[in-house]
Amino acid sequence: MPLYRAASLALMILATGVGLFANEQEDLSFAELEAPEHDYWNRPLNDPFTLLKDDLEQGRLDLDVSNEKAYLESLLKALKIPASTQMVVYSTTSLQLSLISPRTPRAVYFNEDLYLGYVQGGRIEIVSIDPELGGIFYIFDIPRNGNRPVAERSERCMKCHADEDTHEVPGLAIKSVIPGPTGGSLESYRRGLTGHEIPISDRFGGWHVTGADEVKPHWGNLTGRFTPEGIVTTPLLPGERFDWSVFPVATSDMLAHLLHEHQAGFVNRFTQAHYRLRTALAGGKGTLLPTDREKIHSLADELTRYLLFAGEAPLPAPIAGDSILKEDFLANRRADRAGNSLKDFDLETHMFRNRCSYMVYSPLFQNLPAGFKKLLYDRIGKALALSPSDPAFAYLPNPEKTRIRAILKETLSDLPADW
Repeated sequence: MPLYRAASLALMILATGVGLFANEQEDLSFAELEAPEHDYWNRPLNDPFTLLKDDLEQGRLDLDVSNEKAYLESLLKALKIPASTQMVVYSTTSLQLSLISPRTPRAVYFNEDLYLGYVQGGRIEIVSIDPELGGIFYIFDIPRNGNRPVAERSERCMKCHADEDTHEVPGLAIKSVIPGPTGGSLESYRRGLTGHEIPISDRFGGWHVTGADEVKPHWGNLTGRFTPEGIVTTPLLPGERFDWSVFPVATSDMLAHLLHEHQAGFVNRFTQAHYRLRTALAGGKGTLLPTDREKIHSLADELTRYLLFAGEAPLPAPIAGDSILKEDFLANRRADRAGNSLKDFDLETHMFRNRCSYMVYSPLFQNLPAGFKKLLYDRIGKALALSPSDPAFAYLPNPEKTRIRAILKETLSDLPADW
């Protein structure tokens, strides 16, 4: 039985509280990507972009190569990434930094398991989420002069996407900086952090933000300069130094930023969980050590809190959200018989009406070992219990807990029978 598949048995033992563990050992670094239990560079891949890579390179996706914008729009459509998710960033926090500035900003687009970066006159960047390995990184040229793209699996991307910002696993990095007049970073915020807990006041530095003028303070739409008194900032209005027409849409909507932040926090935490579980099983040669049992229980607690939006940073003011983005986002909502879903928006004080992450439907969650997933489901069930209620989840009113439980029971097929 492959070691990682043995996780289902070993972690089922953990979930049911039965002890079957080896001796204690020193904590291992789960970020050693070339370790046999991870084998990041050689393991067969199942991420969505890799599965389409041959079609892209062989010209079977029928993409429009008449100009850059047409190519981008047709590529987004082929990858099922809504153009409405567009976020525009003008800080030089990218592999293609020499091409990025307030006059030529970069654009980022995403769905629930694919993230695409576009740089004018540059290359297409892809982060594609494998259900066991996390981020798989590709970069390729926009076809010119009849050439077909060759998608290169990028090692250079790992310098920022597998470091302290992602806790050393292949994930999603979101920078928030005060950029200088040409885009270079003068100061940075929220180092090593991703997710919906980050205060709005620490987000968006170096990014344009539209559709939320009342949501302040934050670091978006600003540049800075050094003075004897410190850094002085100047407003930089979206579209002030560039023409929106170079992009598919004329937005960098606040809602897109909020969704992207939540997903990045999810991807990084759950990718980390996969690596931690494989490392623990490798260290115990297929069983869990006593020290690992405690850590895995703590990991389940942490992931449950994230899934249920514990500590979510409140919105300083309500936002409307771009109407097309909302329509695109809700297109694959999974509703219960009462019509409720995990994607239903609140947007008054927090993101969602039913605060349990819609990312529970993602392959990254669904491919967790069955035993560990059962442990998570048990934790979620206890958090949603009306009696006895868990004070750590008192921020969820009883009607919301009841709705979440009903949604999960009717839209997930692998909940425990007694859930």
